[in-house]
Parts: sequence; structure tokens; C-alpha cells
Amino acid sequence: MQLKYKSYWRKSGLKGKWGNIFLERLSNYNPKNVLEIGVFCGVTARNTCDLLSKTNEKNFSYIGIDLFGSDQNEYKDEIKPKFLKDQKFSNPLKNIYYNYILRENLNSVQSVSKLLKEYKDNIRLISGDTNKVLKEIDLQNIDFTFLDGGHSYQTVINDLTILYGSMKDKKKVILCDDYGKESYIPEVEKAINDFAKQNNLKLNIIENRFAEIIT
Repeated sequence: MQLKYKSYWRKSGLKGKWGNIFLERLSNYNPKNVLEIGVFCGVTARNTCDLLSKTNEKNFSYIGIDLFGSDQNEYKDEIKPKFLKDQKFSNPLKNIYYNYILRENLNSVQSVSKLLKEYKDNIRLISGDTNKVLKEIDLQNIDFTFLDGGHSYQTVINDLTILYGSMKDKKKVILCDDYGKESYIPEVEKAINDFAKQNNLKLNIIENRFAEIIT
């Protein structure tokens, strides 16, 4: 099924062709239960639910984990992507609408929940640091994970270790962002490479940006 990635008049880390590439990967595997680590303003979450709804009707689930505006973890090496720094929009109408009319923090649980309200019975949003909360979540039924949360070496290793522990030998998918030169964060690439080597896993590099792991 071919869907075009929509911005829903919000900020997203997947701009231009990258959102469509993400949806293509998601569609290829046709999962029913998706986990996204790093929800930001909920744009990828909404696109994910739109696709899952069309392919599985109401028989799907989405879990999104993010700090949602709360403090980052205590690890001093945590990296914050540039596009997360503020709510300034290049489009002045968006800036006025969100910051002065609605006065809405797009990275809040309330704002993301509103964007996803059509799917309220299928979604679960979790506010917290994955170094703490990921191990407390039942991941047994997750088919597809989009990993774009904390970008420090330690956080990526933590997330991959917990995810792989639940998904190992099940032919599930972990799609990692910020790996290749198109959206490069050195600590992310090193963590993914080290984890793949330690577990004898093959990486599928997509468009010099995403690293895909089949468990």
C-alpha cells in the first residue's frame, strides 16, 4: 500500500523523501504492533497509525515513548538533535498559530494525544527515559520498532539490548535512524555497529540514513 508521508503542519525529523522511505519500510513488513522510541511532535506516530489502520483496520497497536518535554536522563553524554531545540518555525503562520494562538507545546503528551485522537483505543504514549522505562514494558508482541530516541552511545546500546532481548529469533524489525551520512550522529553509528558485531547481526543500510536489523 502506497501512502505519502504527511507533516500535519508540525515539525518532524523525517522531512522530504525520508518520511516516504520510512512508510515504505513499514508497509513492506506490514506489522500489527509498532513501537516508536522518540515521538517528538507525533508526526511519524500519526503516519504510522494511518498506515496501520488502512492495512489492519482497528486490529493494531502503537506504543510511543518520549521524554515529552521532561528532563533528559542524568547521562551527560546525551545528544539532543538540532531540530528539537525550540518551537521556532520557518513558516511564520505556524509560529503564530502554535506559539501565540494555541500556546501549545507540540512535544507534550497532550498535544501528541490530540493529534492521535482518532486512534485513542489503539495507542499508548509513555513519558520517560528509555534507560529506565523500556525494561518495564512488555515487548513480546512488538513486530516493528523505529528507534530514534536518545542519541548517546549508552542509550542506543541500552535500547538495542532490551529490544533484541524480546525480539531475538522472531524475525522482527528494528529500524534505526541517524546512522548514515544523510543524518549522521557518530555515537549512534558506533553503538549500532558495536551491537551488531557483538550479536553477529547483519545491518541493512537504507539510503545512507537508516540501519535496519532483522532479529
